[in-house]
Amino acid sequence: MKIYTRRGDDGSTALGSGARVSKDSPLPEAYGAVDEAQAVLGLVRAEAGGELAELVEQLERDLWRVMGELAGAARGDGVTPGMVTWLEEQIDSLSDRFEMPQEFVVPGENRVAALLDHARTVARRAERRALAAGVGGDVLAYLNRLSDLLWVMARWQAGEALPSRD
Repeated sequence: MKIYTRRGDDGSTALGSGARVSKDSPLPEAYGAVDEAQAVLGLVRAEAGGELAELVEQLERDLWRVMGELAGAARGDGVTPGMVTWLEEQIDSLSDRFEMPQEFVVPGENRVAALLDHARTVARRAERRALAAGVGGDVLAYLNRLSDLLWVMARWQAGEALPSRD
């Protein structure tokens, strides 16, 4: 199978419905941002090991479902309320392990924490792009909760937080 089709050379892409839209239209912007977040999480997983790598791998798998739903190709395998609940459970579990910062923090205590913060900001962008595309429901809730989880994961990996104020 060839990876190229040449159909996108005119600046269009196909949605799951088969409809062609401009590559810079709202839905491709949204699932493109999710794809970028997934790639950053791949960097996290490559750097990390153990429990963190397992958690990140599950997030990467779930993001395929998010992208499929945004592209209209989920075919019954999209985002579910249970996926949002799972994110909340991970947030609660990790938050119980350490004292959460009570103020803004400067990112970058170490490479993994910095990559998690990068993934978080990309997830926030994906959420904004999904909202601009008129997407709501479980997809929007998932992206919102994902960025919360990534913030908690970054603080967990950073260890001691560097406050934004001296």
